[in-house]
Amino acid sequence: MTGSSLLIVDDDPELRRFLRTELELEGYRCAEAATGQEALQLARAGGLELLLLDWSLPDFSGVEICRRLRATGDTTQVLMVTARDDVHERVEALDAGADDYLTKPFSIEELLARVRARLRRHPPEQPREPGLQVLRLADLELVPARHEVSRAGAPVHLTHTEYKLLHLLLEQPQQVHRRGDILLAVWGETWVGDDNVLDVYIRSLRRKLEPAGATSLIQTVRGVGFMLKEGPPRD
Repeated sequence: MTGSSLLIVDDDPELRRFLRTELELEGYRCAEAATGQEALQLARAGGLELLLLDWSLPDFSGVEICRRLRATGDTTQVLMVTARDDVHERVEALDAGADDYLTKPFSIEELLARVRARLRRHPPEQPREPGLQVLRLADLELVPARHEVSRAGAPVHLTHTEYKLLHLLLEQPQQVHRRGDILLAVWGETWVGDDNVLDVYIRSLRRKLEPAGATSLIQTVRGVGFMLKEGPPRD
């Protein structure tokens, strides 16, 4: 999606210049960082849709950048672009929070295609009123002040209880919420019904938030509870 803001993170100045030239010719806005610290400062300033991130940097690794961003709830897209091609390293990067992985050397056509694919799945945020709180995970958004929920820009209509449940999970994404804590927060201390009601509402939320082919968002942690985290597409 042209017009999107990207950050190129690599300690090779020639590669940064090459990537910036090619991406700007496609209509993207680009910034550069040569170190992990620079990258974190620019990412935390906000306004970015995608990071092109090398693994080996002078201060700390691209994988560590992913971990630090995800630990703060930052869901900015990350495409690792690195010479490391061992399968275990790919798994480590993806587990740390990277969204895609491209090995060097690469064709610029493939890199541009991967950038387009990532941005199609996660379009740039639309401007909102200053100071308006938005809870967000991937392309899911909840605006508490308006009781509005949307996915990929399309409104999602929830019942009062479904909204309370989603709000609770989205306040702390990528964190496990125990069944008992959810029941207490959503249904209150006076609830005396069957706790299977939680499973009923989780299924209902999944039907509304995860249409066929869309990435899954509500993950079951067996024997414990549920968490919001982007996962593989639902069948």
